[in-house]
Amino acid sequence: MALAGRWAGGIGRLWIVFLAFVIGWQSAVHSVAGTEIIPLGAIFDKDSREIQGAFLYALNEHNQNVSGRHFHLHAYVDIISTADAFKISRLVCSQFSRPVYAMVGYVQPDSFDTLHSYANTFQMPFVTPWFPENVPNPSSGLMDYATSMRPEYHQAIIDLIHHYRWDHIIYLYDSHDGLLRLQEIFQSIKPSRADFKIQVVHRVVSTHDALRFLRTLETTNRWSNKYVVLDCGTEMAKNLIIGHVRDIHMGRRNYHYLLSGLVMDERWEEEVKEFGAVNITGFRIVNLYSPYVKSFISTWSSLNPEVYTGAGTSYISAQSALIYDAVRVVGETLARLQRKMAEAFDGTSELKTPRRITCDFNQAEQSIWEHGEKITRILRKVEIEGLTGNISFTDKGKRKNYSLDVVEMSYNSETITIGKWSDSTGFELLPVKYTRLPQDEVPLNKTYIVTSILEKPFLMRRTNGNYTGNDRYEGYAKDLCDFIGGYLSINYTLKEVADNTYGALDPNKEGGWNGMVGELVRKDADIAIAPLTITSSRERVIDFTKPFMTLGISIMIKKPVKQKPGIFSFMSPLSEEIWMCVVCAYVGVSIVLFLVSRFSPYEWKVKESFSKPSLTNDFSMCNSLWFTLAAFMQQGVDLCPRSVSGRIVGSVWWFFTLILVSSYTANLAAFLTVERMVTPIKSADDLARQTDVEYGTRDGGSSKEFFQRSKVSVYSRMWEFMSSRPHVFTSTYEEGIERVRNSKGKYAFLLESVKNDYINEQLPCNTMKIGQDLNSNGYGVATPLGSPLKERLNLAILSLKENGDLARIKNKWWYDKTECDKEKKETRTNALTLSNVAGIFYIMTGGLVLSMFVALVEFCYKSKMDASKAKLSLSTAMKAKAKLSIAGTQELDNGRLNNQLYTPSNQILDGDIIQSNTHTQV
Repeated sequence: MALAGRWAGGIGRLWIVFLAFVIGWQSAVHSVAGTEIIPLGAIFDKDSREIQGAFLYALNEHNQNVSGRHFHLHAYVDIISTADAFKISRLVCSQFSRPVYAMVGYVQPDSFDTLHSYANTFQMPFVTPWFPENVPNPSSGLMDYATSMRPEYHQAIIDLIHHYRWDHIIYLYDSHDGLLRLQEIFQSIKPSRADFKIQVVHRVVSTHDALRFLRTLETTNRWSNKYVVLDCGTEMAKNLIIGHVRDIHMGRRNYHYLLSGLVMDERWEEEVKEFGAVNITGFRIVNLYSPYVKSFISTWSSLNPEVYTGAGTSYISAQSALIYDAVRVVGETLARLQRKMAEAFDGTSELKTPRRITCDFNQAEQSIWEHGEKITRILRKVEIEGLTGNISFTDKGKRKNYSLDVVEMSYNSETITIGKWSDSTGFELLPVKYTRLPQDEVPLNKTYIVTSILEKPFLMRRTNGNYTGNDRYEGYAKDLCDFIGGYLSINYTLKEVADNTYGALDPNKEGGWNGMVGELVRKDADIAIAPLTITSSRERVIDFTKPFMTLGISIMIKKPVKQKPGIFSFMSPLSEEIWMCVVCAYVGVSIVLFLVSRFSPYEWKVKESFSKPSLTNDFSMCNSLWFTLAAFMQQGVDLCPRSVSGRIVGSVWWFFTLILVSSYTANLAAFLTVERMVTPIKSADDLARQTDVEYGTRDGGSSKEFFQRSKVSVYSRMWEFMSSRPHVFTSTYEEGIERVRNSKGKYAFLLESVKNDYINEQLPCNTMKIGQDLNSNGYGVATPLGSPLKERLNLAILSLKENGDLARIKNKWWYDKTECDKEKKETRTNALTLSNVAGIFYIMTGGLVLSMFVALVEFCYKSKMDASKAKLSLSTAMKAKAKLSIAGTQELDNGRLNNQLYTPSNQILDGDIIQSNTHTQV
């Protein structure tokens, strides 16, 4: 019997069919004349029926295609429960004693070490679909006779984690191998990503256990992003994800599954599709677009699944594809061995019937497979095209030059290839291809239901008149509906959303969503035209067009009261620092001028007098101050420096005053004639740097979520401020706007810019928008998933934008209907009023009063000095000096004006001769 099997466990109908096929196949082999029989050993776990089917088909295909070969492969197949290592050892020894040239098979991870040890000990080549992670390497210098068909792609998982920019993962695994793979991933990521962490590691023993664990995560933190790396078999992965998305008490939009195993080849996404969108990324090793794979699938799908388990489908699992390639690799290896050692198969060589190998170490017959090393070396030089792509090996038996398809389940549960990963180039993202539905698929004789929400100025009910149908409404959304309806030539009925909400996850609602989004998910409406923000969570359950309006989070504050110029506003063109610097410069220049005049000989002059000549200097300290002040005021003075040093001081001071006075004059007009509004806050940075003005958002809105998740330092500080003061959040937009109006400038509200712009144009016109938008979002027209209307709506939006219709209807409802026209003034120069220049009158009046006071002080001081010289009373001296001042009698004494005093006894004062009752001067 050419193909024999040792069966363990119960034999069912499938095994009877399998045995009948084997017997028939053996007869066909023996009927081929001129071919030799090469025996192979095969061991399979009893639960690997699909793998066995692929193995039988590969063996049969090899033996039918005898072109260029003169041998058939005959397999001794053992199917048992491979979890028993003792049974494995007995089977291996039985296979060796038959004897066989090589072995192929699939066993449980716990028993692989036993098989691996026997293969290396007796140098028997062994090819398997995959190795467990904990396979020990042979001692240095020894060859490993086991070869794995599955490539090692730990780096692919790491590259995807980097691609999605995950800073943490939740790792679920179902075997000890999964924990070892986690160790490989963590050791590779941690050196380059210090912030990366493995948030949770959990071993799951069943689907129920995994779902219970996920529910625990939901109760801990429902809204956080959860990046789950799932390391388990196909059935558990499928049942876990289906059970997850079916459970309405668990959020879906914040989950992203990365399936580390090759489970996406089995095409089970159709079973998930009916439960809605879910983020899934995985790997495929079988490229269905390859010509070789297409030819194989064409034949595979036509086979009888009762004969070849797993056949009859348009796909093949990764494990089945790997065992199929393993048979092809072994066949190609033996063919090359045949060409190199033809004498081994010519009927005369001892290798035609290999020497039996026994595992009994006490018998002299025990030995190693003499050609095992040669076969292994030839095997690792094989390079062919298989179902799993290019097949070639390193000297250590590892796959090289291979590639994997990176696939992702889209929002409508369709699996698309987003990139390629290879061991040479790493991850490469592929461009996404879009298909446009034909326009004739859109029914034109149908009345479409358009859902919207009452929100000024998008949609409002008309109050002045009796209107029916769509005419009951007005606003931006109504005008947009009319434009789109005309562009698409369709009829529509506009209706308000039942629960007056936009759309959010709601476990109590059918489909998991409420509001307009829920109506589209349930297909209660065909289109949603409203201020509906495009978000990733909504995009997964409904389709959005290109945005018809862009917006962002903006800052609303109370409009400050316009400030009129004060009485000293003429000082505003220069800051306080500059005025202080001018005063210091004035004093400093005066002191320098005084010093240089004292040191320079050219500033001194001789003055003749009655007694003797004397040296005088015009630039005393008082005169220096007077000269500097006159130059600053651009006035002339009799004093003028004659030395070079003094003239240099005067020149630089004149230049300084020229520039300063010119700058002052240039700015003076604007400060005196323009009424300005001074805003305490001008940007988000100003808000974040202060605590006097509080600020907040609508509680539970997208704006609050933006600050909560933002990693920008400014916005993070703002979130810390707001979260520490819960009272700054409001339940509605209207509450926040009223708080801004009533807070006297001590509260700022963060809301969408479109709403901000509209409110600022409405009475009482006391709010304003400051700064730039903090982020960028868009409002889009929404349809149910897969609606043929989407593409035509896209074209309509783009056409309206290009024609300027969208800008025109926005101006109509935001600015043309503004209620704040009376607040707008043309920019023009106003005439000066008394309040603008009152300060200079006050300064002039104060100067006059000060001069009179100083004159009085001088008069009293001089009178006292004269009275002390003449030995008169102060009152007498003051009366005499007053008469002289009125009469105008004066004399010049050393450049000073001195008044003569008359005494009743005609005395001589100040060394002068005076006559009684005369005004003769000597």
